[in-house]
Amino acid sequence: MVNIPNDDELYEKQYYPISTVAGWFNVNTSLLRYWENEFDILRPRKNKKGDRLFRPEDIKNLQVIYHLLRQRKFTIEGAKEYLKGNKKKADTHTQLVYSLTKLRSFLLEMKSNLQA
Repeated sequence: MVNIPNDDELYEKQYYPISTVAGWFNVNTSLLRYWENEFDILRPRKNKKGDRLFRPEDIKNLQVIYHLLRQRKFTIEGAKEYLKGNKKKADTHTQLVYSLTKLRSFLLEMKSNLQA
């Protein structure tokens, strides 16, 4: 499951290192580097050492890519085609799924507290 901070917390910093972002998505840093090469919308900055630094906008784009590839089971090519025509729709859909997942977790936690 994706464990990204909410928007207020996410926008507190300008940049996040690749290891932090990979931890939020429970993926290897090599997968993020691969997706960076495959998807034009994912362009993290690099510092003088060459370390990748993800902006909050990059993380939002990564969330869309993750949703398409891991949750909706698109192929890389299928996700690229989908994003070409439906970037805004995909972003909205991903945000909705993310919100509903958080709501479900909250409700399940409440249910378990009430049963205790």
